[in-house]
Amino acid sequence: MRLNLPSFLQRNRLPKALLDTKERKIMHISDTPDNIYPFILNLIEKVKPNYIIHTGDLVDNIKLERKPELKNRYEHSVKDLIHILENSGAEVYIIPGNEDDVSIIRKYTKSAKILSPGSVIEIESVKLALGHKYIEVADIKGVDFKLYGHNFKVIPLGVNGVIRVNFILLPSKKIIGVKYPDGTNFERGYRTMRGL
Repeated sequence: MRLNLPSFLQRNRLPKALLDTKERKIMHISDTPDNIYPFILNLIEKVKPNYIIHTGDLVDNIKLERKPELKNRYEHSVKDLIHILENSGAEVYIIPGNEDDVSIIRKYTKSAKILSPGSVIEIESVKLALGHKYIEVADIKGVDFKLYGHNFKVIPLGVNGVIRVNFILLPSKKIIGVKYPDGTNFERGYRTMRGL
């Protein structure tokens, strides 16, 4: 199912505060099925983030853990997404998820930093714990935010990239969310938003 991008953007306008801000921006995404790549590209072009953090499952509609025979299709889609992210002009960080193949991600990555779950980074004096699953960041102390995805769990200081695309403004640390396109959770394989 391909996203009807113009229709989606007409129904779901981007927050004015996000478009009008002069602050620098971290964009956080997670668990991205390949049908929303045009949405991600369009969002990057409109918002122009300075940093992009992907917290895993780069092709979330392909479950490599359960269906390794889809590796070729996964590789084709990973190549497309990494191309979008690395040509954004942003500094890119990737935390591989449980459905990712790190060797394939490394094969197509030229400038993005691939980090292990539980990594802590500092971007413009903002400390971020990064993981794919909330459990990988839940107990990390001394950070401003804990970025993750995988499911709908919400934790203290948590910024969940499954629920929405998150933008962290710098230096104010204000978070602005952008809704994923309708049908994204279905493409991820979720039938309901459990836990909300």
